[in-house]
Amino acid sequence: MRRTTGIEDLLRLHAPQVLGALVRRYGHFGAAEDSVQEALLAAVRQWPETGLPDNPRGWLIKVASRRLMDQLRGDEARRGREETAAALTPRDAFTAPPPGESRAPSEDDTLTLLFLCCHPGLTPAAQIALTLRAVGGLTTAEIARAHLVPEATMAQRISRAKQKVRGVPFRQPGPEDRFQRLAAVLQVLYLIFNEGYTATSGSDLHRADLAREASRLTRAVRRLLPQEGAVTGLLALMLLTDARSAARTGPHGELIPLDEQDRTRWDRRAITEGTALVEEALSQGPAGAYQLQAAIAALHDEAARAEDTDWPQILALYDILVRRAPDPMAELGRAVAVAMVHGPRAGLAEVATLEDRLAGHHRLDAVRAHLLEKAGDVEGARAAYQLAARRTLSIPETHYLHMRAARLPR
Repeated sequence: MRRTTGIEDLLRLHAPQVLGALVRRYGHFGAAEDSVQEALLAAVRQWPETGLPDNPRGWLIKVASRRLMDQLRGDEARRGREETAAALTPRDAFTAPPPGESRAPSEDDTLTLLFLCCHPGLTPAAQIALTLRAVGGLTTAEIARAHLVPEATMAQRISRAKQKVRGVPFRQPGPEDRFQRLAAVLQVLYLIFNEGYTATSGSDLHRADLAREASRLTRAVRRLLPQEGAVTGLLALMLLTDARSAARTGPHGELIPLDEQDRTRWDRRAITEGTALVEEALSQGPAGAYQLQAAIAALHDEAARAEDTDWPQILALYDILVRRAPDPMAELGRAVAVAMVHGPRAGLAEVATLEDRLAGHHRLDAVRAHLLEKAGDVEGARAAYQLAARRTLSIPETHYLHMRAARLPR
């Protein structure tokens, strides 16, 4: 099982790089993605038996290229397309590169793919959906859950986005165009990181490969735009949040909440870097959502014990955050801060204002359960924990919520 998991992590790392290489070489975004998916499936079937190839990315590019060429040749629309595809094929496309070498260009195709998916011709919603699919490797169902929309709606959105970017040159945007796409790029990276830090479904709480890739790409964007406070703030937020990863689960994969974690297991090097980046981000202009969230994360990470957390300062930052960037999840975080400063009943009053916007979301039920427990409403807390457990698709979260309900007194 551990070997298979390692292969899956490797494939998730290489998938956007392979897709970028194919789109750069051949175009045909949608067909290239289909071919990459076939190559990934072939790897999942073959590698556990034959072992990893010397150059996994080169292997994937070769297999995906073959699949794509077969598809182009078999397309009944035209013989001319076959000739064009053949002309585009590099002479060495179907030979394996030497061990340790790669045909991928020196520039990062994944970063170029990221900006392509955030093309200004797409709506913001389509930019985010396409990038999460192509760069983040999330399934359509996972993306739909992150956006609280039906899976069929998200599938249509992604399909239309692929059609719109068809034929768009595969290259880094110029400086002006890059800034136009930046907001979408950062939101996508934020969502990829969140899915990695707390998976919305499955048996694992943490998908470290996704979180690492989001951080890596954010560093790459920061190299392009070192003076952009939002980029610096987002990187700081990722570092400060991921610094707690080692302490978030117990020996059997069970979830450990923030206030019960062994803080000696937090990554102090990441916290030091993240804290420095927060200070830099706040000096780079008016604080936006990422800078403010990073500042909140820094306050959590700087507390040696849970009871040392500066909740009044966290609440003050949340007040600014929800005023500048209204978002129901940020308001849910603020409700917790209100409860820690003014008591659980005050927090529950804030939660009640989010009923319509977060209806059916397990995090709303989980926060309500926690605050009801603190307020002494045992039966209300038990019912809310059980409801949250039914609504989440994450197995570790389900176990944790059931455990919280079970340990309440009868």
